[in-house]
Amino acid sequence: MTILISACLCGVNCRYDGKNNDQQFIQRFPEHTFIQVCPEQLGGLPTPRPPAEIRGTEVVSACANVTEAFNAGASRSVSLALEHGCELAILKERSPSCGKGRIYDGSFSHQLVEGNGITAQALMDAGIQVMGEQEALVFLQGLCDD
Repeated sequence: MTILISACLCGVNCRYDGKNNDQQFIQRFPEHTFIQVCPEQLGGLPTPRPPAEIRGTEVVSACANVTEAFNAGASRSVSLALEHGCELAILKERSPSCGKGRIYDGSFSHQLVEGNGITAQALMDAGIQVMGEQEALVFLQGLCDD
């Protein structure tokens, strides 16, 4: 299976703070092909960068409205997923780009609300199944057990 994945989950230092969220997906599941993306970088944002959250219909950081960059990164991520025939995307939970189901509320107070990140929603709208990293670990382990 070819899977689009948040690059930070594979150890790439592309998080907003220049760090990663390595979950060692590639090492754990070598039978799958992983296409690594960082939607924020694909949208032209630097690393490190100020943290951002979704507030209403906009993505904002403490310094700027970054909605355009998030939308551009989402569009490029969808294009890559379709180009590579990805059936699944494994994305970083709670991220304003990649979060699925629960994201931060836009107040920068660590409060979660129901919702999806910009890229997660764009991928789902394109018909690609999206999972956060914890759900994906269980799912992929189940595929290996079969």
